[in-house]
Amino acid sequence: MGQVFLVAAVAANGVIGNAGALPWHIPADLRRFKTLTMGRAMVMGRKTFESLPGLLPGRRHIVLSRDAGWRADGAEVAGSLSEALAVAGGEEVAVIGGAQIYALALPQASRLELTRIAADYPGDAFMPPLGAGWHEAARDEHPAEGARPAYAFVTLRRDTGATA
Repeated sequence: MGQVFLVAAVAANGVIGNAGALPWHIPADLRRFKTLTMGRAMVMGRKTFESLPGLLPGRRHIVLSRDAGWRADGAEVAGSLSEALAVAGGEEVAVIGGAQIYALALPQASRLELTRIAADYPGDAFMPPLGAGWHEAARDEHPAEGARPAYAFVTLRRDTGATA
């Protein structure tokens, strides 16, 4: 099985979405998302897939759905996370949401690629608790600019238990 990592943008209050959309617009975050997912298999829930503007070029779309009959052009459908990882066939997998899919994938993830937004937003989807065992491996801070809040690109890695 290939490595599993999560890609998420998270507001200060834990919000990751509102009414099927991102409640903010940060162009640099969208560019980073593209860079992190290009050429990879993306695993997502059906609602996340349906929130996309269309198929994202250069990436596989593996969609988790409880509805065995659900289909969409360009999407590969899986009924469970383990089935989705099997469909990926050993490729590195980027899990891109939503909240339920993040919660399922978190125990198998070796890395989290987060955009931490330094503002609260109203929302109806929240990042699940990460739990213990993660350390910050990289951080790239960006100050507020005009109406856009400050944000940071943060890479978290799972602790391996090894000591230096």
